[in-house]
Amino acid sequence: MRSLLRRSLRQCDTSCRWTNARHCQAQLRQFSSTLHRLAESPSAPDAPTTGPAGPSAEAKGKEKAQDTTTPKETPGNAPLPLLQRPLGVKSRPKAKAKSWDDTKEKFLDMDKRLEERHHLAREATRGHFADLSATRKHGGKTWIAPKVMIREDKALYFPDISGQPLAGNEKVHTTDLLAGKVSIVTLLTTRISEIQTAHFVEPTHTSFKEHPLYQRVQINVQDNLMKSFLVSLFASGIRRTVPEAEWPRYLISSQNLEYLREPLGIANRHVGYVYLVDPKLKIRWAACADPKVEEIAALKTCTSVLLDRSMKERQTSSESTQPERTQGQQSE
Repeated sequence: MRSLLRRSLRQCDTSCRWTNARHCQAQLRQFSSTLHRLAESPSAPDAPTTGPAGPSAEAKGKEKAQDTTTPKETPGNAPLPLLQRPLGVKSRPKAKAKSWDDTKEKFLDMDKRLEERHHLAREATRGHFADLSATRKHGGKTWIAPKVMIREDKALYFPDISGQPLAGNEKVHTTDLLAGKVSIVTLLTTRISEIQTAHFVEPTHTSFKEHPLYQRVQINVQDNLMKSFLVSLFASGIRRTVPEAEWPRYLISSQNLEYLREPLGIANRHVGYVYLVDPKLKIRWAACADPKVEEIAALKTCTSVLLDRSMKERQTSSESTQPERTQGQQSE
């Protein structure tokens, strides 16, 4: 038994040696053939630094440098949009104080109740210092004024705002003050808003202040009772800065404009707003905050066009009424 095992082990040893030798010989032949081919083939050129797989490290570095030099667009430096909609209220305003019937209609009308609900929802999501923090972006400017006037059939009405003029003791309503005139109306709340609106209006006011259909109306709005009392108390100081000819058209108002902010586009109460109103009480052009050169030129152009149209309409209406008067006199 032991002899049989020794014999089988010897046979396995000899077979393993034989297979290992054959395997080594095959590897040697393959290696020699590879060396022979490399010796006969010409030398390959150097590989390029950039291949189809991607750019080199130097190119990537240049791309990174360009990315750092080009400023990224953020909400703070994004370009401002143009005014996207007509401003104002849909119904023609009335120069009267709010009565109990108006209050009752407000609570019974479903549309007005839904509007009230949406307004409360918007105000609930606004912070107390939202307007002040918004002045960090573009100085509180939220839109750019259009270069042309809003069409008359698309324009909306300027709401009725009452206030105390610098000349006189009776309250004046803007509905009565603006009717039949081409008016530039400015809403003032702070000293900054006064400076901004003055830069907007002065070139146009200087050019057309002698026109019979032109007028400038300034409304100093202080919905806070304490601020309104202080402004009224120091009205003499305002009279020293405003020309006496404009006292009847400078109103100090304590009316709450909270529900008119959305219709008038008042996104920030700390900046000034300018409105061009036609004789039919419709807002034909509007601007806000710091003026741009093109906005000042647009206000002057639109005012000139609107004055020419209003003058022609008045002349045609007067000519049409003259034949009727003459016929009435002849019949008498």
